[in-house]
Amino acid sequence: MLPMTCYLGPLTVVNSEDQFKKILPALRDEPILGFDTETKPCFRKGDVHLPSIMQLATENHIYILQLDYVPLNILLGEIMANPDQIKAGVAIGEDMRQLSMRFPFTPHGHIDLSKIAERNNIASRGLRTMLAAFFGQRISKGAQCSNWSNPKLTQKQLIYAATDAWIGRKLYLRMLELGLLQKL
Repeated sequence: MLPMTCYLGPLTVVNSEDQFKKILPALRDEPILGFDTETKPCFRKGDVHLPSIMQLATENHIYILQLDYVPLNILLGEIMANPDQIKAGVAIGEDMRQLSMRFPFTPHGHIDLSKIAERNNIASRGLRTMLAAFFGQRISKGAQCSNWSNPKLTQKQLIYAATDAWIGRKLYLRMLELGLLQKL
């Protein structure tokens, strides 16, 4: 069995516009962001929820933005639309589409790592399977179906969310190192 891993570094939960403005320079200065979102699960047919949180991983920090409290506004839209800044994650096209329903922006600079794996004939295309294939590690998905719209996220939720964005960035860097991104 592969060893477990999770993100245990610095983490900031951002739940106000003032907090967001304070972290904005750190996000703008980062050339590669690990990216993911989490959405309140739907248990009834026809229910639809937009993302509750967005996770952004820099080289040394994870930011978890609670989107019900931090409006996806023009400042965040600029980051998500910046073609010169990489936002890397797995199956992020739908995440971007849903985020743009919260605030209109045209996503640029996003790299879907599952599509990179597909273009390079790599069978592993999910976050967990790519982590296993590229790093020989596994992660817990226990908090995946929890309520991400809660105003106070649990420690388990925070670690889960931070880990997904952190791994997205790690996978991007590994794929870059291996020359797999040349087939973009």
